[in-house]
Amino acid sequence: MSEPTTNSTENFTANITESAQGATDLPAELLRTEIEQASALYQIIIDFFSNYSFQLVGGLLIFLLGYAVAGKVAKAVLHLCEKQKLDVTLSRFLASTTKMLVMIMVSIIALSKIGISVTPFIAAIGAISLGAGLALQGLLANYAAGFNIIIIRPFVVGDTIEVQGVTGIVKEVQLAFTILEDENCAEITIPNKHIVGEVVLNSRKDTLLKLSVGISYQDNPIEVVQLVERTLAKLDIYTDEVRMQVGIDGFADSAITIGIRLWIPTTNLYAAKYSAYKAIYLAFEQEKITIPFPQQDIHLIEQQKRQQA
Repeated sequence: MSEPTTNSTENFTANITESAQGATDLPAELLRTEIEQASALYQIIIDFFSNYSFQLVGGLLIFLLGYAVAGKVAKAVLHLCEKQKLDVTLSRFLASTTKMLVMIMVSIIALSKIGISVTPFIAAIGAISLGAGLALQGLLANYAAGFNIIIIRPFVVGDTIEVQGVTGIVKEVQLAFTILEDENCAEITIPNKHIVGEVVLNSRKDTLLKLSVGISYQDNPIEVVQLVERTLAKLDIYTDEVRMQVGIDGFADSAITIGIRLWIPTTNLYAAKYSAYKAIYLAFEQEKITIPFPQQDIHLIEQQKRQQA
């Protein structure tokens, strides 16, 4: 009975020894495999640089030289646009676009110098551009409209325009949007696609202010018109010159309406309106001009008169 027990013990000891030996050899095997892979990669890199070193250096030099040339060309285009007094936004756009086109051509030449075919890249860029164009139709429409505004220049920075029901001074014209500023210093951003093709009212640096006031039928409207003209001409609410129109605007039920049209700087619109009304009221009060209120005359017929009739 002792021999089988001895044999089992020896087998168990042998298995443990083999497992320990295998565990000891495993890290060495992994290390050897990694060293072989690193050596193979190193050899590939050495072979690549040995075969393509001149092409890599040539491609790098072409790219660096092209980058410098692109910067010079962009500056020349910008200087030319400024010399021709083009819009600042248009000048910068043309300069940056020129630099981008030059860099694209330089990159194609550099890649072909290295030996990389650019045909798949061109096809991929075309496909990506088509997908991006379909996905960004609204944004591209804004950019196209902005380019149209910069080229045609229906308005410039500093003009007062009215479009899409809003009025303000043009503060900035970008390719995607236009920024207006109203009298409250609030910025109004309008996408350019909502400007091109719409009716745009451009009053340059001034805005038309319309006022009206009623006078009694007992007063002389011609004299009142002259009084209003003299009164408003004294106000310090205009820019370079006094521009106004005053006249009889209509005959209402209880009053003669005097219409007033003033061209006022957009940044001072409401302040000018309040000053004008105040000056008119004080002038009317001094000259005893009556501002009537709406009224109706009601005539009652007695019941007895109806019966007699």
